[in-house]
Amino acid sequence: MSALLKIKGRLTSFQIIILGFISVIFVGTILLMLPISSQSGQVTNFGDSLFTATSAVCVTGLVVYDTASYWSYFGQAVILILIQIGGLGVVTIASFMAMLTGKKINLLQRQTMQNALAAPQMGGVVRLTRFILIAVVIIEIIGALLLFPVFIPKYGAQGIWLSIFHSISAFCNAGFDLMGSRTGEFSSLTSFSGNIYMTLVICALIIIGGIGFLTLSDIVHKRHKLSSYRMQSKVILVTTVVLIAVPAVIMFFSCFTEGSISERISMSLFQAVTPRTAGFNTANIAAMPDVGLIMIMVLMLIGGSPGSTAGGIKTTTVATLFGNVVSVFRKRPNVNFFGRRLSDIVVKNASAILMMYCFLAVGGAFIISLVENIPMSSCLFETFSAIGTVGLSLGITPDLSIISQLVLVILMFWGRVGGFTIIYAAFSQQDLTASKYPTESIMIG
Repeated sequence: MSALLKIKGRLTSFQIIILGFISVIFVGTILLMLPISSQSGQVTNFGDSLFTATSAVCVTGLVVYDTASYWSYFGQAVILILIQIGGLGVVTIASFMAMLTGKKINLLQRQTMQNALAAPQMGGVVRLTRFILIAVVIIEIIGALLLFPVFIPKYGAQGIWLSIFHSISAFCNAGFDLMGSRTGEFSSLTSFSGNIYMTLVICALIIIGGIGFLTLSDIVHKRHKLSSYRMQSKVILVTTVVLIAVPAVIMFFSCFTEGSISERISMSLFQAVTPRTAGFNTANIAAMPDVGLIMIMVLMLIGGSPGSTAGGIKTTTVATLFGNVVSVFRKRPNVNFFGRRLSDIVVKNASAILMMYCFLAVGGAFIISLVENIPMSSCLFETFSAIGTVGLSLGITPDLSIISQLVLVILMFWGRVGGFTIIYAAFSQQDLTASKYPTESIMIG
């Protein structure tokens, strides 16, 4: 991976990021194909290995085989390493390795790190990378320790591995679990549906991993001084709270109407947090009413925040689009947040991202529906889950053909790497046309 950061010439930083992810996926695919990776000792075919490796690196969680019952400890370890690399980002890992060896980080490498971390400026990006690695190690260790009381009393020494695996998977918003061989294949965390403690720990890891490393840096370094936070951090925190509270309340009254109050609260909170974009579930998703499924699809599309382990169009995109609606209704010339004005290019980018992801998700669902002869609604759920790098499923993924799996692979890769990263990598040359066409108005709405 460190070799990628040395590539110069005509490769842009965006192209380096894409090549990094592709390289890790390829290596992961080869490792998962080895007989030692499966419990049966058989070679796993290339297509299924590619799908699993892509899902792990893109921290999605969609699987064709149950992770616990199909993959050996070696295979599970490979998947966990791929999750960790994908969650932090290939460039972040490569940069840290370069720093450990004492190598000087050049300008191209710093620019690549900036784009990979969604940092606002190149200055301080090396320091930010160092903070990220230290923070991630501490958070994941604490998460594993907090999960010990859940898994060790129930599964003995295996509980240590379960705690470590689920801590990393939750923080990286991956959604891979190891409960299939213990509570039934593809059961996720449904056996802990009423466990408030488990719910709070997993939700905390998902949220911390999904708010973005810049926001996490503000929280750690500036603590209660909210006024000194970056404007982006303020927008992310407010949007995150809204996107947890509102769906949780809706699900409490519409989806989980049976059981004790504590169980309903636990399940409502978990299903409000996990679609953005972890993929664990403590309820039978397929049995949820339409209002719950639609809510989950919306949350899957939104995802987490920029520079985080999560995918989706991002919380800042939704906030910008909502702010634009408010500015139009109130006849304001610009979108304003916390005493700051957003530039027009930010609003244009937000609109482009939303249209791009919706078009790809719907287009992918259309292809899968035609190929598999499956209802469009079920296909939409899977494609929204894939492009949002979530991993929630209605159960159709394991039975899909290679063509449909390839569609989901492309969507997962697109969702993790980022639409703009792929577009800018493909079209690296900026349009420098100085001329402007005459202005003319069209009616909207």
